[in-house]
Amino acid sequence: MTKNADYTREYFQIIDELDGDVPSRRAAHAYMRGSTAIVHHRVVDCSFVPRLFNQQTYDAMKGTAETAHRILCKVMQRYLDDPDYRRVFDFDERLEELILLPRGYDSLLPFARVDTFLDEDDYRVKFCEFNGDGSSGMNENREITNSVRDTAAFRAFADRHSVRGCDLFEPWVEAFLRIYATYEHRVEKPRVAICDYLENGVVDEFYLFANLFADHGVECAVADVRELTFDGEVLRDAGGARVDAIWRRCVTNDVIDHWDESQALIDAVRAEKVALIGSFAGHIVHDKQIFEVLFKPETCAFLTADEISFIEQTVPLTAFLSDDAVNVAQIRANKEEWIIKPSDHYGADHVYAGCEVSQSEWERLVDEFANARAGYPFIVQRYIRPFKTETLPPDARIEEAPDADVRREPALYNNLNGLYLYDGAFTGVFSRLGPLPTISKENQGMTAATIWVDVDMEGGVEL
Repeated sequence: MTKNADYTREYFQIIDELDGDVPSRRAAHAYMRGSTAIVHHRVVDCSFVPRLFNQQTYDAMKGTAETAHRILCKVMQRYLDDPDYRRVFDFDERLEELILLPRGYDSLLPFARVDTFLDEDDYRVKFCEFNGDGSSGMNENREITNSVRDTAAFRAFADRHSVRGCDLFEPWVEAFLRIYATYEHRVEKPRVAICDYLENGVVDEFYLFANLFADHGVECAVADVRELTFDGEVLRDAGGARVDAIWRRCVTNDVIDHWDESQALIDAVRAEKVALIGSFAGHIVHDKQIFEVLFKPETCAFLTADEISFIEQTVPLTAFLSDDAVNVAQIRANKEEWIIKPSDHYGADHVYAGCEVSQSEWERLVDEFANARAGYPFIVQRYIRPFKTETLPPDARIEEAPDADVRREPALYNNLNGLYLYDGAFTGVFSRLGPLPTISKENQGMTAATIWVDVDMEGGVEL
């Protein structure tokens, strides 16, 4: 079987044969500068070279993502059903209140993105983190794919192979409407709102989805949670229009931070006057302590032997960074083995890998964050070394660069693959890369188009 690296080397060979394919790279860069791939008012950085994935990659990602979804749903259901099991988690009382609000529809975890490290030599997968309804990246993938699909290099590669992109838009709208159809209090013509605290949201992406709902005959608005109002019977947006169903893009810790301003939403969900898709129970998956909980005897008691084995193979050792959970001195002394993260933040905020800092800086970080000294808990996790891929860094300032100065030589970047699940079905990949041990936009990270090559699959976008 042809490996991903073989496809990538073939792609670079095509670029070389096209003398760097500089006109295409300029066109792709110009497309992205004018695109809707905007996160917090900035167009995302991306690579001209897609991630090219083979059949074994597709099978490994699909099997891993869908197995994880089934296990996570078991954990969520046990939390909802068993008050004793809830004590396995360390949640704020308000979080527990939100998690236990009525749901009223079938799907436990409607939308998720599980972030993974894939060894592209042996196809073993390790998890980085689980994300629920606040996940984004769908439009980044769409726009970056659009930027390269008509380039000379891509068309030459596509002439030699069957290639498909990821359709991360239509399948979600269809899944959302299927889920809403199971809602106990559904109405015939629901009005949908995509809700977040808009300064935190990927708003351009929200409007693209709103337009797609409209294409399906469903009115859809984009709304700030704080501007919702509820009179005991009807939830309304800032313009006074009723809201029957919500796609929750706000993460739960933002709801806690804006508790008083979010009561209209909470009250409407409690009164079962709006379908909140997904429910706040998704926080059970979002909070990084889930990695520790998966290993606990209370969890293993209701999992099968195969599910326990799956967790042991894919979930890195995780514990709270506190004296009563781990040997903090051992963590301080062995920085290469560990990464520390806040238990309940997002966007790679305050994530530190020991291998990217000095020993003295690592000791300072451990001392700063151990035992919740920062005011909130941190976890420590066994560091997984990402698989490295040959790629091209972002084409910064390519518009004014002479052809001879445009980089042609590949650089090795670390990989992080976000696997999307729409109502439990694997739908596509958010491919992120970075030159540093922690892969994020803040650490010179970038996104690449995800392309399936010679893969027998359902769905996707013909290119």
